[in-house]
Amino acid sequence: MKGVFAELKRRNVLRAAALYAAAAWLLVQIATQVFPFFDIPNWTVRWVVIAALVGLPFVSVFSWFYELTPEGFKREVASDATNVPARRSSRRTDRLIIAILGLAVVLLLAGQIIEIRDAHTEPGDSAAAQSSSAAPSIAVIPLSVDAATPDQQYFSDGLTEDLITTLSQFEGLRVISRTSSFRFRESKDDMQTIGRALGVTHLLEGNVRREGDEVRISAALVKADDGTTLWSERYDRPYKDLFKLQDEIAGAVAGALQAKLFFGSGAVPQSDRPPSGNLDAYQNMLQAKFYRMRGNEEDMRKAIEFYNTAVRFDPRYARAHAGLAFAWTTLAGNFLSGEAAQLAYTAGRDAAATALTLDPNMSAAHVAQGRLLEITDFDRAGAEAEYRRALQLAPNDAEAHYALAGMFATLGQPKAAIDELQRVIAVDPFRGSAYDRQSRCLIALNRLDEAETASLKAIEMQPTNGYFRVQLTMIEVLRGDAQAALTVAQQAPEGTWRDTATAFARQIGSDRAAADAALQSLIEKREGNAAFQIAEVFALRKEPDRVFEWLERARANRDPGITVLLSDPFLRAYANDPRFAAFCAKVSLPLPEALVRK
Repeated sequence: MKGVFAELKRRNVLRAAALYAAAAWLLVQIATQVFPFFDIPNWTVRWVVIAALVGLPFVSVFSWFYELTPEGFKREVASDATNVPARRSSRRTDRLIIAILGLAVVLLLAGQIIEIRDAHTEPGDSAAAQSSSAAPSIAVIPLSVDAATPDQQYFSDGLTEDLITTLSQFEGLRVISRTSSFRFRESKDDMQTIGRALGVTHLLEGNVRREGDEVRISAALVKADDGTTLWSERYDRPYKDLFKLQDEIAGAVAGALQAKLFFGSGAVPQSDRPPSGNLDAYQNMLQAKFYRMRGNEEDMRKAIEFYNTAVRFDPRYARAHAGLAFAWTTLAGNFLSGEAAQLAYTAGRDAAATALTLDPNMSAAHVAQGRLLEITDFDRAGAEAEYRRALQLAPNDAEAHYALAGMFATLGQPKAAIDELQRVIAVDPFRGSAYDRQSRCLIALNRLDEAETASLKAIEMQPTNGYFRVQLTMIEVLRGDAQAALTVAQQAPEGTWRDTATAFARQIGSDRAAADAALQSLIEKREGNAAFQIAEVFALRKEPDRVFEWLERARANRDPGITVLLSDPFLRAYANDPRFAAFCAKVSLPLPEALVRK
């Protein structure tokens, strides 16, 4: 055996094999990192690896019979250790092996650095990186209105959303959702800056004005990287032809981007328009959406009024019924309690059922129905089925992806929830609630630093949202930093969420009187709509009897907070209490074994 090894060494077979292996590895590294830039399929990399493996025995056999000399390849002849040309050839081979290995290591490290950079890139930067991809992507910037007619803002917003909905149904075209594109309403930034922030290759901008029975729309399709206008047009049409005009604009934009409508794999066209073409119903629905997106109680009630007016004009207007279901559910969950909340949920349930009866292929109706099943009936399986059906009908629907992510979190699957939230962020990079939900999932995984980053991003997106401060307060409480927790809590706007965050922060401080007072204040002011949060505070205080008392109240109130039970860092401490399992059974939640083992 020693003789064979010595002969292999003398004939430089081992060096040749090492040189070949180093060169093959370098080639594979180049293929792995370069091929994707040219859209070369992944299977070609596999063939490179296979070819490299197949070539190794041939190189080894060749090097047994031939050697590399200054004069080229020659038949190998016996030589001794004092053979100077042979030694020089061996040294050259050694240096070549080292050089190739060095290049491969540098390339490998460069790839790792890029991956690490991408993993820590801010959402806006990530979006910018996506804009350089070959696939076209677009953001519809809210159509501006004449300064003399600010009351037409709802009309402009409705037209913008309709264009977003229509363009989202073109194959291979990534379209930024409403929340993120509307962030740049009347922005002073140039097109390149907006394009980088949203991560798109193109922007659609323009303005709209309605005067009596006439409507004027100017629109332009712009390349985001250099501001070049690819297409522009001005339309003066009768208001009664509004829907035809919207289709004409969307078709022109898609044509300029060479995108095609695609309704395969169960996808169905989605629209905000009434099938009857009733423009009065459509106008009221646009106003309803305008107020619902504001999110406060007063505007939510205005939205309900406009939705009701829309369905009076057209009782078969499924999209308005679906919107009504969303509005009633939000009003009940966020602002009402007791009998008033139950009546609102009933109204929402009726509206969702009507929407599904009128149009069973409407994605929004399935999302609305799923939300009601989840909150009012604790029907997790039914809700998940509704969300998945919504995505089958409209694969690019950010609302459906967001709802499904919430379902994963509710079922105690934070990793799956985070994956789904990344799909939301890809088309809605400025959606604060997506980062907030991501933060809660990261807290459940005990990744507090990442959770803090996500919470800060959510607050940056929506600084006035008090709930996001609650999340950040929870992180500081888990770290045991009472002063930091209180500072964050006091930055929340006055209301339920500030009271909740303050109660959390006070419980880990040294002032027990202040802790008791904060809890008592929360109970006196918010017991009707914050039963779940009160249970969380009692969990912090290590008072299990009161914890389960208030959880039962939350169940009776159909408190939406129950959906985060399995990811809640305070309540999970009671996973081994038999009452925890009993409560999970009552609200149709699984009891994760991981919680029990802890």
